[in-house]
Order: sequence, then C-alpha cells, then structure tokens
Amino acid sequence: MPYLLHPSGSLSYHLRAWRRRHTLWAPFHVEVRRWLADWRPETKHLVLIGPSGGYALTAQFLERFERIGVLEPDPLARWLLRRRFPGVAFDWRESGYLVQPGGFARLAATFPDAALLFCNLLGQELQGQPADFDRAAWLAELEPALAGRLWASWHDLVSTTRAPEGHAPACLDHALPLDELLARVWRGGDLEITDHETAGLCPSAPRRYALWHLAPRRHHLIEWLNVQFPGS
Repeated sequence: MPYLLHPSGSLSYHLRAWRRRHTLWAPFHVEVRRWLADWRPETKHLVLIGPSGGYALTAQFLERFERIGVLEPDPLARWLLRRRFPGVAFDWRESGYLVQPGGFARLAATFPDAALLFCNLLGQELQGQPADFDRAAWLAELEPALAGRLWASWHDLVSTTRAPEGHAPACLDHALPLDELLARVWRGGDLEITDHETAGLCPSAPRRYALWHLAPRRHHLIEWLNVQFPGS
C-alpha cells in the first residue's frame, strides 16, 4: 500500500505517465531513447535500477541483452513493466539494500558482469529510504563503488515551476557549476528551484542534458551520464 501513495511510484503517477506519454512527456522520452541507443556496453547482462513502468525504455533497447535484472520495489510498476514488454524475461531482485550505507558496493558485487542503468533514480525521493537519509553522503559512495564498471544514469538535477527560456546543452565534456548550467536554460531574473542534489556527479565525465516537461507547471532539467570506467 505505501507504494500507491509514493510521489515517484504512486497510482496517480502511473496514470499521469499513461496520459502524457504522447504529449508533455514525449520529447523527453525521445531524448532518453537516443541516449540509450548510443549506450552500447560490451556485455549481454543488464540491470535496470528503478525503471518504474519502463516508460522511457523500448523493446529494441532491451532486446540487445540476454539477461535483464530489475531492482524495482513498486509492485504496480513491476506489473506495468511486464505488460509493456511481455517478451522479456525479467529477473526481479531485492533492492532495499541500495539506500543503506555500502549499497552501491553491494550492487556492484551482486552483479559483477552486468552493465548498470539507473533509470531516473539518483535524484528521486527513494522508496524505503530512512528518515535521516543523507543523499550527499549516499551519492559520494557511487563513483568509487562502481569504479571500473559499465554504468549509466539519467537523473534530475533541478526542477522548477518556471518555463525555460533557453535550451539544455546537448553535451558537455565535464560538469559545470550548477549556477552556470542553469543560466543557460533560465535567463535572468529570480529562479526558485528544487535541488535534487545530483549536481557534480563524476565531474570529469562527459554528460548530456534534456528538459522534461513533467506537468503543465513543472519543468525538470535532466542529466545523462555514461561512465564506463570511472576512476580509471
């Protein structure tokens, strides 16, 4: 029952995703699918981490892999994912450990030969996270824990009610200070944001960006990282 009320996995979220898949959400999903088309890890084992109902995924992408593990605590999302991709034999795995200290290291040890794909998870309020959850400390474990591994992520940087006046940069070869990045998208004036605390992840890695018009008065700036060999 808690999943039906959770902001990132509630029944209302899944209903919005269904209604907006061909309208507000469509341009963003096109960008995600481009990122995934270009991401070609040299492994046949994929692990999806927090894919929800798989709204940004495609059968063409999933069919590139022989084994697909899934860490998704929302039972409704798991049911929707099965319905969207009935030909895929998903391997459902327990995920509660991920929000605990050492969770990323355990993830790497559990799937030593897999490419890991974080599906808009890192900047979200997480199902099962403790009340004293420290996102900055949690994310600080990510890069060292996955050093030498094939992994990628798309995640929220900020969200706001103000519509963008500029465009998100298509690609940067390293992280910019958040204020400088935001100034390229929202030009001048006051900007009230929700900071999703993911800015500066893997600062020396190339990254791409997209805008997600989540709701009529809600805009998210999304970052894509493809970090094949962090720390090497």
